[in-house]
Amino acid sequence: MADLRTMRASAGTRTAAIDQGLRAHMNKVYATMSVGTLLTFLVAWAMGSNDALFSLLRDPMTLKPNILGWIVMFAPLGMVFFFGAALNRLSAAGAQLFFYAYAAVMGLSMSWIFAAFTGMSIATVFLITSISFAGLSLVGYTTKKDLSGMGSFLIMGVIGLLVASIINIFIASSALHFGISLLGVLIFAGLTAYDTQRLKVDYLQHAYSMDQEWLAKSAVMGALNLYLDFINMFMFLLQFFGNRE
Repeated sequence: MADLRTMRASAGTRTAAIDQGLRAHMNKVYATMSVGTLLTFLVAWAMGSNDALFSLLRDPMTLKPNILGWIVMFAPLGMVFFFGAALNRLSAAGAQLFFYAYAAVMGLSMSWIFAAFTGMSIATVFLITSISFAGLSLVGYTTKKDLSGMGSFLIMGVIGLLVASIINIFIASSALHFGISLLGVLIFAGLTAYDTQRLKVDYLQHAYSMDQEWLAKSAVMGALNLYLDFINMFMFLLQFFGNRE
């Protein structure tokens, strides 16, 4: 009987330690994501609100990108693929530094919004996105329903959005633009809940090994995934609620 009580106490202590570790892990994910998001908007504002700087990437009047602007526009996509391929070779500190560099480049690519939309509408959409993101992430963290089945469907949706967005750069269809924006909001809303649950499940599956290097890298990768969900949801919502200059 004493041995049974000892085993139960030990299991309870282990469970409590895992729960505490999970909270610390998720706090690190959200903190890293928040810093990256803040960096993105600071860079975007600094570039987009200064005509001299903005003209390095786009025409301040027409907002059409020049050669450097096109490079900056697609640079985040290339960096994401590189990050995924190089993650195992990077240290945890290197992965975090790369994430912040990525966030800064994303800010450059998004700088046009500060030339195209009013500051008030950008702030309003940012607030809407923040509230929506927090709610969706909370659902993903607390729900007992397994969301893993949504993953493949949502990733296919992202690929479809990317292809449609590239096509629409050249054909400039307003109907296609509306459809892309609507589907984009729904897809990244789903991804926010899905990615949050996946982060929780991945941590619990690796909790007993307590590989600190893996945990640190996982926090950065999780921050990147949630950051992308937030930024994309913001950009699609801005198409609906943003007021043009």
